[in-house]
Amino acid sequence: MRSRDLGIAIGELPTGPYNAITDVAGVRVGHHTLVSGDGPLDVGRGPVRTGVTVVEPRPGVWASPVFAGSHRLNGNGELTGLAWVRENGQLTTPIGLTNTHSAGVVRDAIVARLHRERGDDELYFHLPVVGETYDGILSDINGRHVTQEHVDAAFEALAGGTVPEGAVGSGTGMICHEFKGGIGTASRVVTADGGGRYTVGVLVQANHGRRRRLRVNGVPVGERITADVVPTPYEGIRRPAAGSGSIIVLIATDAPLLPHQCERLAQRGALAIGRTGGTGENSSGDLLLSFATGNDGLAPVRLGPAPADEFAVRMVGDTVIDLLFDAVIDSTEEAILNAMVGAVTTTGRDGLTAHALDHDLLREAMGRGLS
Repeated sequence: MRSRDLGIAIGELPTGPYNAITDVAGVRVGHHTLVSGDGPLDVGRGPVRTGVTVVEPRPGVWASPVFAGSHRLNGNGELTGLAWVRENGQLTTPIGLTNTHSAGVVRDAIVARLHRERGDDELYFHLPVVGETYDGILSDINGRHVTQEHVDAAFEALAGGTVPEGAVGSGTGMICHEFKGGIGTASRVVTADGGGRYTVGVLVQANHGRRRRLRVNGVPVGERITADVVPTPYEGIRRPAAGSGSIIVLIATDAPLLPHQCERLAQRGALAIGRTGGTGENSSGDLLLSFATGNDGLAPVRLGPAPADEFAVRMVGDTVIDLLFDAVIDSTEEAILNAMVGAVTTTGRDGLTAHALDHDLLREAMGRGLS
């Protein structure tokens, strides 16, 4: 189930065929989900509600990097490797997503996998981009259950087309606006006056926000579906600071962009977080990364002489950038909503439960009535 299945469409731009980040040609997504155990928390044993998600900008991205840029709405979180992305303007590895205390394991597993792909014929280095959000409300996060084998399983699951959403992969234990959250995705297609046609796709790991602030297409849904109707997962524990949690936003496009243009797209994704009610609270890590596959032929990063002194690159003009801004904002807003609509009610450690955003209640809150 997705937001459009409920009659909720964000904006007027058309979607790609899958309404997913995989509508950008070459982009693939893979999940591996870890669910085991029930009952009281026993650190090292569980219960476990976590996982790994991998996003590949294009096959062999280490051999053919893509231009990229990032934005920090609030920095209580982590996207490893961003210092090099900012310096070099390129994304040179697949992107990993997981929980806060497993980011290092996923990073190391990506290094090991890329080493197996490249071998020892040249000198090189990898600084993988790995994002995290906190799933310790539902999962034994300090048990650090994610292993290299789980990361490899997510790589083996890489595929285009339909992307599973909600409580899957790295989104398994995530909470969004005090409903069950997780992975969501969406896409938009824009056509420029000159005839250029470009796709923007977004994938989010949504684990942020306060219930009361939730807005869906401008409607104050969080004010209408209160905790006495759908309980908050924080009942029964010492409540964390309001808005605790984080969101990772990955933005892909096939438009030919330079790094500074990618950064501008990443900034616009933050507007969608705000449109759905997120405010970049102090305890939230709201980090965004944008990459563009419209240029190819860039040299792989390695410790040695470059194959050429100059490379021909392309970029869109500013009139197209405005269209891409619209596509990013609408795609990100819908991806956040899809993360909640696609999630299922999940009970984790100590019996704590994150309830799904009930579809009938959502339609009622939107003023659409029951189907």
